[in-house]
Amino acid sequence: MQRTLFVIAFLTWSISILCTTLSFSDELKPIKLPDPQVKGGRPLMEVLKDRSSFRSFRSEKLPLQVISNLLWAAFGVNRPDTGKRTAPSAVNWQEIDIYVAMTEGLYLYDAKTHILKPVLSADIRAMTGRQEFVKDAPVNLIYVADFSRMGTATKEDKDLYSAADTGFISQNVYLYCASEGLATVVRGSIDRQALAKTMKLRPEQKIILAQSVGYPKK
Repeated sequence: MQRTLFVIAFLTWSISILCTTLSFSDELKPIKLPDPQVKGGRPLMEVLKDRSSFRSFRSEKLPLQVISNLLWAAFGVNRPDTGKRTAPSAVNWQEIDIYVAMTEGLYLYDAKTHILKPVLSADIRAMTGRQEFVKDAPVNLIYVADFSRMGTATKEDKDLYSAADTGFISQNVYLYCASEGLATVVRGSIDRQALAKTMKLRPEQKIILAQSVGYPKK
């Protein structure tokens, strides 16, 4: 009897340790992005000529260096002395946050530290749009406006400027993708209420658009 109780206790302890280990191993950790490569690329006029939308992606993951370059081009800090960014924002509110949905989980891009901060350890790519192809894109960017950073602006101005600022950022992504041979498309067809709930956004945060990025299908 004592031997049986000992075996049961040992198995319970082992399972407990195993579950704890798995929990820690599955925990999402911050990703320190490599320094962006700010030199090189194709001439601007050629990039503008090739800028286009793609809705078909290979499932192949993007290298971390490419993700670093992509996010810096989108809305990174290009003037460290002032903290200003690669895309303009009204009153320098910098109210747009870029969330990055990948197979590993959901991250928030911190431009000041150039780090991806963990948000959810779940693959929510399929939730970032109503189109079938979004689940196949290795990276889906979600542009979220934080109205709490916009001071006493009216609701009309908050909606107007956050939409305009998102447009600047998404165009930066388009130009980087055209330069690097990547596929991308900006999207507005999103179940915003369901996605915001999954992302645990605050009431003053609003999903504006999403954008898929990956390698084009040949």
